[in-house]
Amino acid sequence: MKKLLSLTLALLMVLSLAACGGGTAETTEEAEGTETTEAAEATETTTATGDAFKIGGTGPLTGPAAIYGNAAKNGAQIAVDEINALGGDIQFDLRYEDDTHDAEKAVNAYNTLKDWGMQISLSSVTSKPAEATSVLNMQDRIFGLTPSASSVATIDGKDNVYQMCFMDPNQGTASAQYIAEQSLGTKIAVIWKNDDVYSKGIHDTFLTEAADRGLEIVSDTTFADGNDTDFSAQLADAQTKGADLVFLPMYYQPASLILAQATGMGYAPKWFGVDGMDGILTMEGFDPSLAEGVMLLTPFNADSDNEATQSFVAKYKEQFGEIPNQFAADGYDCIYAIYQALTNASATPDMDAATLNDLLIEQFSSMTFDGLTGESMTWTDGAVSKDPKGMVIQDGAYVGMD
Repeated sequence: MKKLLSLTLALLMVLSLAACGGGTAETTEEAEGTETTEAAEATETTTATGDAFKIGGTGPLTGPAAIYGNAAKNGAQIAVDEINALGGDIQFDLRYEDDTHDAEKAVNAYNTLKDWGMQISLSSVTSKPAEATSVLNMQDRIFGLTPSASSVATIDGKDNVYQMCFMDPNQGTASAQYIAEQSLGTKIAVIWKNDDVYSKGIHDTFLTEAADRGLEIVSDTTFADGNDTDFSAQLADAQTKGADLVFLPMYYQPASLILAQATGMGYAPKWFGVDGMDGILTMEGFDPSLAEGVMLLTPFNADSDNEATQSFVAKYKEQFGEIPNQFAADGYDCIYAIYQALTNASATPDMDAATLNDLLIEQFSSMTFDGLTGESMTWTDGAVSKDPKGMVIQDGAYVGMD
């Protein structure tokens, strides 16, 4: 089954000239109150010992989506520290700017990084900001590799912007395939966010693939900003129509409320989520027991016995006090993929951004990369090809299903 799923997903990625899935596309509210420790760290750099390549990125380091931004930043920092400790010819200075998951702020943050001397970009962590900053990557000829901005528009028409994550449409297709092949549900409900390109992109391709696979969609309900705290109507529709599995193509904030409200009304279907829900277990104030049994596809398994994964997880827990999620692993992989490409190209830090841009395009369009989130990764027109993994939350941790 896994080989079939992997082959199907890979074919879809080639046909669509894109592949990714983990990022966001909604606009969340700016964090309120005084500056937090995370905000104070937003412009910190990890300094190399000698001449170094300047790598910059933007992400939500404060606000409701901060779990994503800080995870990607922290994962990238671990990789930078490891590479700098080698003392080789390639050293990195890493700088992240807080965009609070807002496209306009992301553009300002990008320009701050450009003024700093950014030579290589980690683009933006979430999709709407990345859609804005990727335009600047293209205009300025600064190569961009986003860890988790998964919308099609992030890379569409931009020859120098690449993704480390699955693209939204392919995640919807793969989720429907997995549910069908594993016989996880007979009557399916879908709850999705209609003003969010991430949620809509996954929803639309999920419905198409579900129809092709013979899955019965008995309830298809939605919500938007402004009515995203009370999900009683959507849950009642799913329950009344006998849905035994609910698919949630959304981020962890609304998903946490849906899980809590379903428990309160005594509705206990199977739950199948997406990579944007990765982070729900570390969400402040959320009871992890409410997510027990939630399933999703993700390219990263923190419980893997892979030596590199175990080393990364141990370092992350030591430095940040929690188990890393997919976004942290994607950030880590971004740095090492850039490191491999620069090494292969014999690049030096005295090269300007435009020269490095051309070298990195040449490398990423032809190289194969092994990382924490996949083996033998390749890129086609900026989109990554790698295998997803079925995961389920058990006892407050992710456990592999395959």
